[in-house]
Amino acid sequence: MSNNVSGLPVGRGLIYLVVAGAAWGTAGAAASLVYRTSDMGPVSLSFWRCAAGLAVLYAARLLTGWSGRSRAAAAAPLPLGRRVGRAAATGIGLAVFQTAYFAAVSATGLAVATVVTLGAGPVLIALGARLTLGERLGRGGLASVAGALTGLVVLVLGGGDATVDPMGVLLALLSAAGYSAMTLLTRWWGRDGGADSSGATVGAFAVTSLVLLPFAAAEGLVPHTDAPGALLLLLAYVATVPTALAYGLYFAGAAVVRSATVSVIMLLEPVSAAVLAVALLGERLTAATLAGTLLMLGSVAGLAAAEARDARAARRARGDVVAV
Repeated sequence: MSNNVSGLPVGRGLIYLVVAGAAWGTAGAAASLVYRTSDMGPVSLSFWRCAAGLAVLYAARLLTGWSGRSRAAAAAPLPLGRRVGRAAATGIGLAVFQTAYFAAVSATGLAVATVVTLGAGPVLIALGARLTLGERLGRGGLASVAGALTGLVVLVLGGGDATVDPMGVLLALLSAAGYSAMTLLTRWWGRDGGADSSGATVGAFAVTSLVLLPFAAAEGLVPHTDAPGALLLLLAYVATVPTALAYGLYFAGAAVVRSATVSVIMLLEPVSAAVLAVALLGERLTAATLAGTLLMLGSVAGLAAAEARDARAARRARGDVVAV
């Protein structure tokens, strides 16, 4: 059962996560265009994505005054040391998630890296949420998770041309662990009333940028390109939509929605990427793509509906006004 003390209705948190997952799925297509127009490497792209996203978020925070704080956090702000500690933990988890995933893609290919990382994430998160947060999925939830993972495998590996490298698989598992830690910590802090989604996102991006900076410098921070205008537009898009917007919505939604539900909804990322590949990049719509997409969408919809229903029941039991 969700324990929402952050002030954000669970229904709205679910919508935030759906938008975030769809936005994440556009990052891959944008990154492929970046690679086509320049010699920028994946770690450098990840660094600029986080650094520029940090600038966008901080500017939005100053201009709009949006803090993303829960009622409890606004009434009793956390001490500076705890805020720094939370930002460091989340930022390191984000850095491990992104960097290990890029390394896994290099070692074992995009398909296997995606399936292992995104497939292991819901399993690790469900186990972690059960052990540390006491969150139960129930039979329906377990069926939804299983259906979503099956759809992921069919969608990504349906072509049958994947190769498996043991080191790549280990790196993908490390990436899943970083993602799982980030999700569970965000949920834990949301349950105790200390949620500050804007501050958490800004802090995480600041730490991640610092962690990635030396690796990006070794790879080459300034790319060579024959189309600087197009490259800048692509980087601006990557920094705003699948980064600043998506992660801001992710941290807000993950604070109020059950962790396992979060992990399954974020599987919309490969669905969004597949739709873009067919619609914009000219890739062929295969039976595996269609079947995997439908299975994943059905599982996500079922789990999200159950989450919203449980939240409404909990609010009625407490005598609250149900909000969405």
